[in-house]
Amino acid sequence: MDLESVMYKNSIKDESWKTVLTLAYQSLGVVYGDLSTSPLYVYKSTFAEDIQHSETNEEIYGVLSFVFWTLTLIPLLKYVFIVLKADDNGEGGTFALYSLLCRHAQVGLLPNVQLADEELTEYTKDGTVPIDKMNIGWGLKSVLEKHKVLQRVLLVLALIGTCMVIGDGVLTPAISVFSAVSGLELSMSKEQHRYVEVPVACVILIFLFALQHYGTHRVGFLFAPVVMTWLLCISCIGVYNILHWNPHVYEALSPYYMFKFLKKTQRGGWMSLGGILLCITGSEAMFADLGHFSQLSIKIAFTFLVYPSLILAYMGQAAYLSKHHTITSDYRIGFYVSVPEKIRWPVLAIAILQAVVGSQAIITGTFSIIKQCSAMGCFPKVKIIHTSSKVHGQIYIPEINWCLMLLCLAITVGFRDTKRMGNAAGLAVITVMLVTTCLMSLVIVLCWHKSIFLAICFIFFFGSIEALYFSASLIKFLEGAWVPIALSLIFLVIMYVWHYGTLKKYEFDVQNKVSINWLLGLGPTLGIVRVRGIGLIHTELVSGIPAIFSHFVTNLPAFHQVVIFLCIKSVQVPHVRPEERFLVGRVGPKEYRLYRCIARYGYRDFHKDNNEFEKDLICSIAEFIRSDTSEYGLGFDNLEDDTKMTVVGTSASNSEGIRMCEDDQDNTNSHIDDTLEVRVVKSPEIVRKRVRFVVPESPQIDLGAREELQELMQAREAGMAFIMGHSYVKAKRGSSLIKKIVINYGYDFLRRNSRGPTYALSIPHASILEVGMVYRV
Repeated sequence: MDLESVMYKNSIKDESWKTVLTLAYQSLGVVYGDLSTSPLYVYKSTFAEDIQHSETNEEIYGVLSFVFWTLTLIPLLKYVFIVLKADDNGEGGTFALYSLLCRHAQVGLLPNVQLADEELTEYTKDGTVPIDKMNIGWGLKSVLEKHKVLQRVLLVLALIGTCMVIGDGVLTPAISVFSAVSGLELSMSKEQHRYVEVPVACVILIFLFALQHYGTHRVGFLFAPVVMTWLLCISCIGVYNILHWNPHVYEALSPYYMFKFLKKTQRGGWMSLGGILLCITGSEAMFADLGHFSQLSIKIAFTFLVYPSLILAYMGQAAYLSKHHTITSDYRIGFYVSVPEKIRWPVLAIAILQAVVGSQAIITGTFSIIKQCSAMGCFPKVKIIHTSSKVHGQIYIPEINWCLMLLCLAITVGFRDTKRMGNAAGLAVITVMLVTTCLMSLVIVLCWHKSIFLAICFIFFFGSIEALYFSASLIKFLEGAWVPIALSLIFLVIMYVWHYGTLKKYEFDVQNKVSINWLLGLGPTLGIVRVRGIGLIHTELVSGIPAIFSHFVTNLPAFHQVVIFLCIKSVQVPHVRPEERFLVGRVGPKEYRLYRCIARYGYRDFHKDNNEFEKDLICSIAEFIRSDTSEYGLGFDNLEDDTKMTVVGTSASNSEGIRMCEDDQDNTNSHIDDTLEVRVVKSPEIVRKRVRFVVPESPQIDLGAREELQELMQAREAGMAFIMGHSYVKAKRGSSLIKKIVINYGYDFLRRNSRGPTYALSIPHASILEVGMVYRV
């Protein structure tokens, strides 16, 4: 089955209870792997240096109180009951919030936006309604739309959140695996443990990243049972510790103990919040992975299983530690000291499996968010491999995978302790949450059309809590917190330089496009010999004739009989339905045989990179020819007007449109009224195949359209040539020094090391024509 169709069908979720409970079970392995791993290192990181575990138990009770209320207010209240409702047609994450704002307030910075994009089903499916002009929200919307600086600030804010997620993709596998392996310290001497812990963690990490290219769908069915086993394990251990060591530990859930904790520990207690913060590591995954499940399934899984299990686990550890005050002389406070000795080895094995599952979830999420950035023009094109033909979102990016592995190994070998890893991971996590809080406050006003007072209350309440944790993490800058800042700065520079260079290149294309009058002056032959075949010219323009075309016409003695200006663009929705995939129109009169085809994809859509794309492209042109009744089409009177273009779906989605069939047998008795046939000879084989356009019987097409279809098939028989301009982007004279560095060195380096259009990869090299052009931007 076509992956694109599978993805679209999967996006339509059946909300029956059986389906919801199944999704809730499956979400355990994908969404909650990281969050469920946090009991391994929270207490260990919190009591590393800043505070000490004393006989009064005020410290351990205060930490437990902080953990309980942090888990209750951030994951449960903020994400489960509020943020999950801000989905973008079922999708979540930082880019989903940014996409919602772009559609409701016109603050997007994608260059090739069209009015036709606003008619997409998913563009308006969330019930967009106009804001009352007397409302403060209208004023906020107007200010954002008028000031480009604010739009850039909004983009940078979204990119910062994205970069921190990527940083989390480096830090989470390192701290999860390292913390799980640290259980070995209870079974060997400190000298032995020093030489075993790091190598074992590195071997597991290498094994984890080496398996990525196989895809998680092969072992994904094991993820949910592993996480469920782990949650049941830690909750049972927690209940045992509570009943056996301190049944009254529940009293520490009172907020009063937080006050006592801060009063006694003061600055040390404030700095220890960076360790407590780790209890909500992975909470953002509930929103980021929303597209794979449903709101209700994620809420059920967290509220009725994950949340109670984590609370019991933390209470159990606190109950054990409240009766053991001398363990710090032999071993540092950690998860494994509270595990009964008889089951310590089985728990260690489950913990390592759990760490791998949690790491896998964040790695897959990193791949997904980089794909989204690339689709939105904020990251260089990279090779994206879909590892499953049935499961949406299972992708693998080789370059990113090996970069993550090397960075994870560097963190593990360089830090060698949970404390500094925790400081780094904590800052990454809380920064993403702060960005989500800021974007959510805008969504409340601009998308939900609620009172600005409600948005202020939201950002003040949750923002103040997160700002407290952020300050405690930032103060640890020299003790590991510099890592996510450095990583995010590197990725932010890469993203913004690529976005800036892409924008300037598009502006150059728009300013230098060819006039329609020049084309009409050439006549139907374009002043040269028109030979059989299809010339597929890649362009970023959605209207007008690219300058590269005039370069070809004036320098080549012959050109193809059919020319298609192909633009593959991303729109600010997660998915574009297959039946709305293409926009097709003419450039000039019919006899010129010049067509424009715009293929539209959402930021989470699958881009075809095989022969299916070519088939869909040709069928969309054929369907347009059959349904077109105009004499000139797009471009004769007003080339900039793209509203006259026809929406055409993929061949699989348009059951009543023209279909392309291939037969191995030479059937000469076909009815010309039903099919238009042409023979295609494949080289070097001598096998002949009959290629047909199967035309619906009704409505009947006229003779001119039939001749045009015949020409299109003859052109396809002769072959398709992919024509692409090899651009050299340079800063124009008089530009500032910073712009010259950014364009001439930064963007040029990224362009030379990025991949071309995905559909060009399946075209034989002999069919690709590249012509160098210099862009002065």
